[in-house]
Amino acid sequence: MRALVTGGAGFIGANFVLSTVASRPDVDITVLDKLTYAANPSTLDSVADRIEIVEGDIADADLVDRLVAQTDIVIHFAAESHNDNSLADPSAFVQTNLVGTYTLLEAVRRHRTRLHHISTDEVYGDLALDDPSRFTETTPYNPSSPYSSTKAGSDLLVRAWVRSFGIHATLSNCSNNYGPYQHVEKFIPRQITNVLTGARPRLYGTGTNVRDWIHVDDHNDAVWTIIDTGVVGETYLIGADGETDNRTVVETILEILGKPTDAYDLVTDRPGHDMRYAIDSTRLRTELGWSPRYTDFRAGLEATVDWYRENENWWRPVKDGVERGYARTEKIVG
Repeated sequence: MRALVTGGAGFIGANFVLSTVASRPDVDITVLDKLTYAANPSTLDSVADRIEIVEGDIADADLVDRLVAQTDIVIHFAAESHNDNSLADPSAFVQTNLVGTYTLLEAVRRHRTRLHHISTDEVYGDLALDDPSRFTETTPYNPSSPYSSTKAGSDLLVRAWVRSFGIHATLSNCSNNYGPYQHVEKFIPRQITNVLTGARPRLYGTGTNVRDWIHVDDHNDAVWTIIDTGVVGETYLIGADGETDNRTVVETILEILGKPTDAYDLVTDRPGHDMRYAIDSTRLRTELGWSPRYTDFRAGLEATVDWYRENENWWRPVKDGVERGYARTEKIVG
C-alpha cells in the first residue's frame, strides 16, 4: 500500500507515521507537510530512511495532484488546529482547512484514490456540564470558533464529494489527543513544560471546562481500524471515555511532578470557550470492534509527563516564544 499522510510532521500525524512504520512494514509512506511552526520534522528522524517527506502545501493543486496520482490512500491530518490562533487570525484556517481540503478532494476525485479524513469533536459545539448526553455521529454541527467552523466545513466538503462524485472516503471525529511530540502551545504539554521550567501552569476561566481525553496512539489505532474495516462514506467518532475538567488535569500534572496541587494561576477566559466535549464511540466499538488501550488517563498522563521530562531538547527551543505569545493575551485574575 502506498499511503500519503498529509500533516505527517505534526503531532497526531507524526505519531501515526511512527506507529505505522513500526507495525505495518508493507505500507510505503509519503508525508506531505507545509512544515509550519506546528510541525517538527525531527520527530520523524528515527524513520527518515523508510519514508519520503515532501515539504509543501495541501492547497498547491499541482503538487497535490502529482502525489495523489502515485498513492493508494490519503490519510488527511493536515489542518490549522489551535483555537487561540484562529481567534487572532482566521485566514490561515480558511486557507488550509477549507481550500486545502477542497484541493485534496479534487485530486482524489480525479485519480479515484481512497481518502480518510481526520476531524475533531469540536465541530459539534459544546455540552452543558450537567447534560448527560454525548456527541454521536448524528449530532448536529454547531461550531464555536474559526477553527472548529472550518473543520466542520471540511467535513461537509468530504461528505458532499462522496455523495455527488462517488469518492471513496471515510471520516472520523476524535476527542482531545494527548501524548508525546505535541506542540507546547497545547494545553497538556504547556502545563507540563511550565512546571518543568519553573513556571506556574495557567488555567482559562475557572478551569471547569471539560475535555474528553484520548491518547494519540489510541486515536491512530482507531484510524487504521476504520481504514481497514469501515464503510465508505460513513463517519465514526473516536473517544476513550476520558472526560476530565481542566483544573483536575493541571492538579494531576502538579501532583505527578511533586508540586503543590494549588500551584497554578487562573487567567482571563478565551472568547467563545466551549464548556464540555464528550464522545460516544459506541458505533466504532460495536461495528468495527475497536477499543482503547489507554483506559487509565492518569497512567497515560504520567507517561506523557515522563516523555516531556526526558525530551527537553525537542520542546525547549520553542517554549519561550510560545509563552511570550500567551503573555500578550493572558491576564492573571486569581
